[in-house]
Amino acid sequence: MKTNLLGIDIGGTKCAIIYGIQQGEHLTLVDKKKFQTTCVDETIGNILAGLEEMMTLHGLTPLNTKAIGISCGGPLDSSEGIILSPPNLPGWNAIPIVSLIEKRVRIRAKLQNDANACALAEWKFGAGKGTKNMVFLTFGTGLGAGLILNGSLYSGTNDNAGELGHIRMVDFGPVGYGKKGSLEGLASGGGIAQLARMYLLEKFQQGEKVSWCTLEELNEVTAQKVAEEAIKGDPLAQKVYETSAIYLGKGLAVLIDLLNPEMIVIGGIYSRNKSMMESVIQQVIREEALSDSSKVCTVKPALLGENIGDYAALSIAFA
Repeated sequence: MKTNLLGIDIGGTKCAIIYGIQQGEHLTLVDKKKFQTTCVDETIGNILAGLEEMMTLHGLTPLNTKAIGISCGGPLDSSEGIILSPPNLPGWNAIPIVSLIEKRVRIRAKLQNDANACALAEWKFGAGKGTKNMVFLTFGTGLGAGLILNGSLYSGTNDNAGELGHIRMVDFGPVGYGKKGSLEGLASGGGIAQLARMYLLEKFQQGEKVSWCTLEELNEVTAQKVAEEAIKGDPLAQKVYETSAIYLGKGLAVLIDLLNPEMIVIGGIYSRNKSMMESVIQQVIREEALSDSSKVCTVKPALLGENIGDYAALSIAFA
């Protein structure tokens, strides 16, 4: 039996409307409409119009469409369907997105934060398929976790479970998630860029030159640029990624000791740079985590790749 699903992926720079078809345990992406995230009213208007366009194009109705899944960065209230002032969405203050959508298209909708949505996607259709206890880490611009425990999504008392990036790893260090020395400050796209700038500035102040960056270019350094140079064999860039991997490993060891998962799936930067980080992470886990727990936990890169946001939104509808 085929089931029609719709998804909405709300991001700080872009939004997307996704149409997919579920057949058993398989999910097929059929169509996608993307547009820029602008001011609140305009973006909501584009979301509603985009949904109607997608439904008209594919003959979707409230009778033949199961649900609409909405993936958005937190904080939010998933039970009430309200977006609560996410830092990457200025002006989105107490937006009742679920009721706005349900009133407009008459299809039931569900809101979930993006890390939880990605966890559902990788659990149902990706690397974590078949597991009972799985953790998904976003590891992109920031760092967050989605928790699948005892075969279901665990989001906490008020949707704040899994905020691994907020844990302070060192007293002083790169800032992430509003906290200096946090795991997000050390193991995320923004954190890697900050680490690189620290190492680069140290070189510059010692009068040394770096082939791939000048003092004037220091503030333009990105995690992607550092990865490119590390892959080419630059020792300083490799040291940056090694440092990030060490702290990520420490964070994973905490998860392993606390939750005893059978799998940790990591997306984003880790998926693209596994070869530079995996051995370091595994060494730290061996040193830090309980052996009885670590030996039953596998760390894998996300399987859904660049389409994970599409699968994530549809997975909310699927669930």
